Amino acid sequence: MQNTMSNAINLVPITPSYPITRLGGGAAGHHFFGYYNKVPWHADGTRVLANRVNVMQAELGPHFAAQVGYFDLRGDGKFRTLGETTTWNFQMGCQLQWLENTRSSVIYNTRCFTPKPIYPDFAATILDVDTGVSRQLPLPVYIVATSGEFAMCISYDRLQHAHPTIGYLPHTPRRPLELAPSDDGIRRMDLATGEHALIVSLRQLREFHPVASMERAFHWVTHLEIAPNSKRFLFLHRWTECIEDETRWLHRLITVDADGSNLRLLECGDHPLPPLPEPGAPKAGIFDYEKAIWQISHPAWRGNDQIIVWGPHNAQARYHLYTDGTDKVEIIGDGVLTENGHMTYSPCGRWLLSDTYPDDSDHRLLIVFDTHTGQLHELARLYTDPALGKVNRCDLHPRWSRDGRSVCVDSVHERERQMYVVDVSRLVDA
Repeated sequence: MQNTMSNAINLVPITPSYPITRLGGGAAGHHFFGYYNKVPWHADGTRVLANRVNVMQAELGPHFAAQVGYFDLRGDGKFRTLGETTTWNFQMGCQLQWLENTRSSVIYNTRCFTPKPIYPDFAATILDVDTGVSRQLPLPVYIVATSGEFAMCISYDRLQHAHPTIGYLPHTPRRPLELAPSDDGIRRMDLATGEHALIVSLRQLREFHPVASMERAFHWVTHLEIAPNSKRFLFLHRWTECIEDETRWLHRLITVDADGSNLRLLECGDHPLPPLPEPGAPKAGIFDYEKAIWQISHPAWRGNDQIIVWGPHNAQARYHLYTDGTDKVEIIGDGVLTENGHMTYSPCGRWLLSDTYPDDSDHRLLIVFDTHTGQLHELARLYTDPALGKVNRCDLHPRWSRDGRSVCVDSVHERERQMYVVDVSRLVDA
């Protein structure tokens, strides 16, 4: 690992080969980053973005602020506060991310108290970390293009209604949401001007290769990801007639040009649903939904034309690699990668990083799969407290460093919510 980590707390390595280091120097508070699809390291490797709160679990809402900042690896390794937001959750944080076309600016979601017609209550802030200069954008972001020119935005009201683990609670009253409206879906926002436009509507998605299960269902989109060259993006289209039961959600993987044209359907997980459970029957476990055979989840780009995703191609739940614009689908790690996780390829494209959901002993695995040799390497086995429940849970959400020699995770294995860096240089250098 880089010597900039020398002032952080060193823990006993999970294995001799992959030492793990806790960020923050043991300072008070709980720290987390959020999702697996963003790089928290600055371009020079000396700052790692993070959020800080004073409790490990809580009822989230417009009253609860999280600090936004970074760990300063150039100095004492401690957390430096940049601001705060009440627009966040434990799974995705506040969508905090570096703007790749700038030297030192970040973007993150914030609350807006000025009335506006589109996505009221929520906005985004761009902040220059070095100068402190900030400006607000009219919509909350989901993902920002590597080019730094635009972001894709969706309704966090719909996420809060369908999937509250990754939504935001509003502070003003809301009207009931339509099932598949023509005026909501995916919006593209220009980051220089704040101008935005709806480029893919939910009504359009319901009419795109429709299936019968869509007719009376509630529709939403999630897991947007823009290709590295900023020309296309992917997303999951989800729908259900029973929001409360996540095992009854249905899923599609779709790609589209960055202007909303040229929709392509890569996979559809529509399937006959089992009868509803009898009254009084045991409820599904916290992670049964994530482990369901028909689940399509956690897509990520590998380069500009391939997508890795956990999904049910040919009714086989596997890690599948799709080639956009073709019918080519390849199983990755057949017989080795056997359960759903949050996966991304290393910068060089050889190593597939992922995690697992808790096993019977409430431990998660942090793993790396060598696509050249087919060998699976276990980096860590970390405890997670089942009492955290669904909304407050802490998935590892592993993230590569920019040089591909370190991995950052969120974890609660020390009975605190903290961020850790695992040194994988011995593996990838070999």
